[in-house]
Amino acid sequence: MGYALKEDKKYTWQDYLNWPDSERWEIINGEAYNMTPAPVIKHQNVTGNFFSRLKHKLDGKECRPFIAPTDVVLSEHDVVQPDVFVVCDKKKITAANIQGAPDMVIEVLSPSTALKDKREKRDLYERVGVKEYVIVDPTELYVERFLLGADGAYGKGEVFGPKEVMPLKSLADLEISLWEVFEVEGPGEKLEIS
Repeated sequence: MGYALKEDKKYTWQDYLNWPDSERWEIINGEAYNMTPAPVIKHQNVTGNFFSRLKHKLDGKECRPFIAPTDVVLSEHDVVQPDVFVVCDKKKITAANIQGAPDMVIEVLSPSTALKDKREKRDLYERVGVKEYVIVDPTELYVERFLLGADGAYGKGEVFGPKEVMPLKSLADLEISLWEVFEVEGPGEKLEIS
């Protein structure tokens, strides 16, 4: 799971800034998580497909999509690089990073980070107020979506299959055809491979 550094220290944004550029790390609750090795091709394809669809559908709108590696500074002890995310408040976008919680976050699971994405990151995103958290399994071909309730907690996750359309509630029900993201046959069509 993106291995954590085991030291009796609570890491900060300042520590993060001093780490070598050749290494990718995240900090959650002051604990540092190594983001290596790099994701596999399937992970990157799904990530790119989500990003490109969001970029196309949000073109000309107030909300803006981003793709990793982009630093999201949630607090002094919480710095992450979500796979894909959307920010609708332009004041959070700086030249160097994002300052504050995105409106929507998509994490694509990798064997080395799946547990962290499902546990530590889910808890973090809930705590900082990310309105919609989407976990994507590129191997099993499903998506699980969590919505932030009025009580500030994520309710039970909703699961979507590869031949379904997923509305993104935090983005005015913008719809994503998951068969396009997973590159599989859609409902009533044959997949053409070139």
